[in-house]
Amino acid sequence: MNELSKNLMRLRKMGGLTQQAVADAAGISRVAYRNLEKGEAEPREGTLQALAKALDASALELLASAPRLKSLRFRANPNMSVQEHALGEQLVMRSANWLRDFNELESMLGKTRRCVLKPTRKGTLPETAAAKVREELLGGNTSGCVPDFCELLENAGIKLFLSDFQLANLFGLSIGEADGGPAIAVNTGKSISVERQIFSMAHELGHLMLHKDTYGKDPEELDDDQQEREADRFAAAFLMPSDAFIAEWNENRGLHWVDAVLKTKRHFKVSYQSVLHQLIELGKAEHPTVYKQFRADYETRYGKKLHWKEEPPNHPVPQASSQPRTAGGPPAPPPSRIGEEPRNLDPLDLMEDRLGSLVRDALDRELITVSRAAEILDLRIEEMRDRMKSWEVVS
Repeated sequence: MNELSKNLMRLRKMGGLTQQAVADAAGISRVAYRNLEKGEAEPREGTLQALAKALDASALELLASAPRLKSLRFRANPNMSVQEHALGEQLVMRSANWLRDFNELESMLGKTRRCVLKPTRKGTLPETAAAKVREELLGGNTSGCVPDFCELLENAGIKLFLSDFQLANLFGLSIGEADGGPAIAVNTGKSISVERQIFSMAHELGHLMLHKDTYGKDPEELDDDQQEREADRFAAAFLMPSDAFIAEWNENRGLHWVDAVLKTKRHFKVSYQSVLHQLIELGKAEHPTVYKQFRADYETRYGKKLHWKEEPPNHPVPQASSQPRTAGGPPAPPPSRIGEEPRNLDPLDLMEDRLGSLVRDALDRELITVSRAAEILDLRIEEMRDRMKSWEVVS
C-alpha cells in the first residue's frame, strides 16, 4: 500500500465511516474509492481535494509519509474497536511529529537538554527506583510532596506531550532516547481528572526507569500485567513516599476521616482512590469496604454522591489540553464521571510550558513563521495570533 492508501484507510476508520460514505461525500463511486484505498489507482487533483474535505483533512495529510518511532512503548488494549485502533495509529503519528518538532526547535535554538535520569538495573524494586529518582530530582526534599511535576520532568530533560487522545482506555505512552526522547505523552480527555493525569505521568516515568528493554517492541507483546503493576508501584512510591504519607496522615488524624482523605489527596496531588489504596497498603484500612464507606460518608457529609465505577487502583485514569482534529470526528464519548474527584485539582496544577517557550523564542528570533508556530502548537492561526498579542501585555 502507498502512503495515500494507508492514510485514507486510517482516517476513514477514525471517523467510523464506511467506504461508501466517503465515496458519496467525495462524489465518486465506491469502486473508485476502494481502488484508491487499496493503492491500485491514483486520484486526480480534484478528487484528492474532495477526499480531503470528506475526511476533514488536508491534501498534504492524505499524501504525508507516516513517521516511524523505534522506541515507542504503550500498552495495547485487546478489546479496542477498529475505530480505536485507527485513533491509536493517529496518536502515534501525532506523537512522532510533535517529538520531531520539539527536537528541531531545541537544535535550532541551541537549547537541547539531555536527560539526567538513568534507567535502573533490571530487577530493581519499584519503590527503590522511585526513591532514587526523587533524590535526583528533588535533592534533599526526598520525602515531601512533588511540587511542579511538569517543570520537574522538563528540567530533567524529559519532554511532555499533554493531549486528548480521544481514547478512553489509553492513558499514556512513552518514547525512548532512540527517537530523541525520553518523552511522555498523557491523555487529557475531558472525563479524566488532573489527579489521574498526574498518576499516569508518574506511571510512564516508572516504565522509563524500570523497563527500558521493552521500548520498540510490538504493543501486543507488552500486555504484561506485572510490568503495569510495577509502574503503578513506582508511581505511588514516587508521589506518596510511605514515610511522608504517614506523617501527613497523622497530622490530619484529628479531622473527620473524609476530610483527612481530602486534605491528604490535595497535599500529594493524587486521587482519593490513591489515598485509600495507600491506607490499605499500610494496613490502616480494609479493601474493598473502605471505598464504599468513603463514598457513603462523603455523601452524608457533603450532600453529594460520588458516581464512580470502582476500578482497580492499579489503573488510574489521566485531563484535556488540545483537541486534535480527526477525520469526520469520532462520535463524542458519552458524559463520564468515572474520573470525578471531590475537591479536585485544576488543570493549571499540571501544565507543561517548555515547548511554548521554545516556540516563542524561535518567533522572536524570526527562525519560524507564525503559521509554523501554530502548526507546532496545534493551534489555529487565529489562536496563535491571539496568543502572540497576549505576550505584548507584559514585556
